[in-house]
Amino acid sequence: MPDTTFFKTLSPRTVTSIAEQLGAEVIRGGEVIVSAVAPLSTSDRGAIAFMGDRKFLPALENTKAACVIVHPSMAEHVPEGVAVIASRQAQADWARTSMMLHAPRGLDRAITAAEAAEDETVVIEPGVVLGEGVRIGRGTRICANTVIGPGVQIGRDCWIGSNVSLSFCLLGDRVKIYAGVRIGESGFGAAGSREGPIDIPQLGRVVVQDNVTIGANSCVDRGAYDDTVIGEGSKIDNLIQIAHNCVIGRNNLMAAQVGLSGSITTGDNVIFGGQAGIADHLNIGEGARVAGGAGVLADIPAGETWSGYPARPLRRFLRESIWLSKQASKKGAKES
Repeated sequence: MPDTTFFKTLSPRTVTSIAEQLGAEVIRGGEVIVSAVAPLSTSDRGAIAFMGDRKFLPALENTKAACVIVHPSMAEHVPEGVAVIASRQAQADWARTSMMLHAPRGLDRAITAAEAAEDETVVIEPGVVLGEGVRIGRGTRICANTVIGPGVQIGRDCWIGSNVSLSFCLLGDRVKIYAGVRIGESGFGAAGSREGPIDIPQLGRVVVQDNVTIGANSCVDRGAYDDTVIGEGSKIDNLIQIAHNCVIGRNNLMAAQVGLSGSITTGDNVIFGGQAGIADHLNIGEGARVAGGAGVLADIPAGETWSGYPARPLRRFLRESIWLSKQASKKGAKES
């Protein structure tokens, strides 16, 4: 269930009413009532899930969901007792269902600094907007023209720079957020449909642990369903993108213009050089180092240093670079 601090749970729906609005077919269980969306593997008896790829067949066969949206050819694999909606665009229809059952809370009413602050040591500069339910810990400073969305929790002794936007997030103690940072915006996700790409609602949060620094104009997207997490003590430079569902370990260092795609997991003490780019759903092991400008397309084992595009272990990258340089030199000498 999405965090009700940040998302409204709308009226429950029957499977039949959902299918009618989608223009899809009910295979069984039309009378079943669902109140939330969830992934296949974590759904419970009140949730509706989907399967968009055969690689998730084991999760489908073991799901505890109340209802599943699947391609017609997969309907026979849905466990007994689980309602079935048949759709040839299962992910897009699940996204539409998400919007029927959940809605993000908007900044409908601003509260005063006195309502949000733990005590008088909190400093709120001119132009700051605070949503309902915001809480700000002792000794924290919020700089001018920052917008903090409803329900956001900020710990003690934090520094939040000017023109920052914080939404759908929880911040620990001694966190520094510099000017222009965006935390908690919707992660990038779209599903193909007959009508064109459909935005997939992002129903997770961002959790920023203690002693984290995030540099100017960086973006950290909220999770698609689970949380995006920035581990304790990590230091993030300017102009960095951390996509939805990333889980960053403790004491990571990221130089400017690093880009992390969705669902990346890093161990503790990982270092990223400037402009490194990491493909989605990868694991970067504890103590690994990624050289500047590297393009990482595979998991990196703990303790290794990778470089190049596509990135590979540093020694291999250097040997290949030297060999290529020698070959080019030989060819040039023959042609001259």
